[in-house]
This record gives sequence, C-alpha cells and structure tokens, in this order.
Amino acid sequence: MGKLLRALGLMSGTSMDGIDVALIETDGEHEVVRGPHATYGYPPEFRERLREATNDAHALTDRRARPGRLGEVERELTERHAEAVAAFLTDTAISSTEIDVIGFHGQTVLHRPASRATSFGNGADSQSPPITVQLGDGELLAKLTGIDVVYDLRAADVEAGGQGAPLVPVYHSALAPSLPNGHRGFLTSGARPTSRGLEGKAR
Repeated sequence: MGKLLRALGLMSGTSMDGIDVALIETDGEHEVVRGPHATYGYPPEFRERLREATNDAHALTDRRARPGRLGEVERELTERHAEAVAAFLTDTAISSTEIDVIGFHGQTVLHRPASRATSFGNGADSQSPPITVQLGDGELLAKLTGIDVVYDLRAADVEAGGQGAPLVPVYHSALAPSLPNGHRGFLTSGARPTSRGLEGKAR
C-alpha cells in the first residue's frame, strides 16, 4: 500500500443543481477510506446562467476558448467551488492544511469524443473533431483555497481517441476489495445514471 493522501473531490453534474464535496483518504489505487460529504446548492439565477453558457459551448472547436458568457461563468463557477470547499472545511472542523489535494471536475458543457457525434443538448456533425470541455479554472481554485488541485480530467483521453468517460470505475475497483467476493454491482445515480458489474474474487 502506498502513502495515503487526504483528497477532496468536487463534482458539479449535468443537473447543475450544485456542488458535491466528499473527503476520502486513498493511495490512489487500492485503498479508500470514505469520509464526510455534503452538497452546496447553486442559486437559481446562477443555474440559469450556467445553462445559458452551455449553449455557447456547442460550437466550440478549441477546448481552451471561452467565447460569449463562458469566461465570466467559468470564473464564477470556480469561485463558488472555492466557497464550497471553505464551507465544507468549516462544517467538518477540518483545516485546509490537512488536505493534500483537491480533485476538481468542473462543469461539463460539451462532450463529443471520437466515436460519438453528439454534444450535451445538441446534435453535432459526424466530422466534428473530438472535444470535451469542462468549465473550471484549476489554477484559480488552487490560489483561492491554498490547496493543490488536479483538474481537466477528461481531455487527454479524448484527444488520444478515447471516450473520456466514465471516470468512476477506477473508484469502484478500489472499493471492490472491501466487498464480498462474487457478483458485485455499482450504480452511479444522477442525470445520466450508469451501472457497472464486477464478478470474481476481489483483489
């Protein structure tokens, strides 16, 4: 077993209802100790701005471009994530110095991998280049929280021809050894639910 790190995971899903925050201790491969978790909701007016910004993303061909409202909304989204981290640490009486890293997913506004010519909410030309865009400024979040941040989690896989998804099976594989041997199933609930089955002896 490698060194255990204390990590905060931040997730803003396709429902755009708020930010999920969860604390785990993990070696990044096999060991997972689950800690407290909480959700911090978005106010309705920001949720609407976020949905409008998603429409601006449909025509993107450069994942780093932030035309229209995207740049402004990205900054506000990042600031709201920093506020959620601060609130979570206050609510759980944990110091920021006790957190080794933040995993920052950001808000997906466009996901069009090589083998799927559809984006969130809109159709796309089958000849469109593969692209995935998650709003969220990891460098700004690190500055605001004083904690190292890992972000832009899907882009490298999509650029290499992969799907950039799903991410959660890595977590499922780490959880599996703590469950009885045999058939095990995992359900990821949300606006786009997914399921995964494992069988055999846990390792």
